[in-house]
Amino acid sequence: MQELIRSADLVLISALKAALSAEGIPVFEFDGDIASVYGGLDAMPRRLMVLGEDFESAAIVVTAICPGYFT
Repeated sequence: MQELIRSADLVLISALKAALSAEGIPVFEFDGDIASVYGGLDAMPRRLMVLGEDFESAAIVVTAICPGYFT
């Protein structure tokens, strides 16, 4: 597993999960439960994780939605 993105922006996390799923890339959200328990829904960043072999393809999807994220 590799961390793809870390963000407290729930809209961004949701959009990325939908886009990655549409491309057939399995994506896993970490820290969602902890984030909602400690300080509200947007207090702590959530992490989107992908399998190592899917990282390059997933990074292309992230770059399309968030230009400049990996620079």
